[in-house]
Amino acid sequence: MGNNLFAPAPQAPQEAPQAKGTKPSRQPKPPKPPKQSKQTAGGSALPDYTRSGKGMLDSVLAFFAGFLGGFAVLYIFYKLLPAALVGGVAAGTVNIFAAEQGALRKRKFKLREQFFDLLQAMSVAMRAGNPVLKALESAREDLALIYPERSDILVELDGIIGKFHNAVPLSQAFSDFARRSGLEDVASFASIYATIEGKSSRADEIIRETQQIIADKMEIEMEIDTLMTAAKSEVNIMLFMPLVILGVIGYAGAGFMDAIYTTAVGRMVATGGLVVFIISFVMARKFSNVKI
Repeated sequence: MGNNLFAPAPQAPQEAPQAKGTKPSRQPKPPKPPKQSKQTAGGSALPDYTRSGKGMLDSVLAFFAGFLGGFAVLYIFYKLLPAALVGGVAAGTVNIFAAEQGALRKRKFKLREQFFDLLQAMSVAMRAGNPVLKALESAREDLALIYPERSDILVELDGIIGKFHNAVPLSQAFSDFARRSGLEDVASFASIYATIEGKSSRADEIIRETQQIIADKMEIEMEIDTLMTAAKSEVNIMLFMPLVILGVIGYAGAGFMDAIYTTAVGRMVATGGLVVFIISFVMARKFSNVKI
């Protein structure tokens, strides 16, 4: 009872006034939370397989390569600088799209090889008794030792694992991968896995069978490519030999080819030869690409 209930409450000590001309002391900022790694579960960072990934420099180089080829061919056939320039620009423009398609085919072929390695690593992990998700995570660690971090297969694996942690079934993630990549082998695997998901314990056998099918197809393609190498060289020689003959005779023939470059009939013959050359070039390139 010795305490006075009506005594004034003690006041908090006031801060001493700051001297004029001095800056107020800054309070320390709270530490920022660590950044979390972005997952590709939303699909925004997944690879776009409709583009080859080539930059502007590659397009410029492809244009100049096509321009030089088209300029040389048109000048040999007509010996007209304006026609050669127009033909060079047209050939360069077409070669940009041709180079883009070629780079896209190489990217998808490389992706199929990476998918084969993925199935091989998953098969090893599943034979050790791991479920599919653990096999995917183990395969991701193994493939990270072979391929760079931003390679297509590692980005796809991050997306598939991230989708699973966001309650997206693996079958749906595999189907999305197959749809975007356009690879028949991935589509077959995704279709079979969607059928057996949660219904069968034969996932490891299906992975091994799919891996063996891809291996057989790649082996056949390598054998065909080996057999076609000599044929491709012969076709290229047969295509460009007429250009060499025309160029040599035109410059060293002492007027032997003047009729082709100075008369209307000669221009028509040169145009016919050019059309035959273009058709032969397109057909040779088309028939040399054998698909399994």
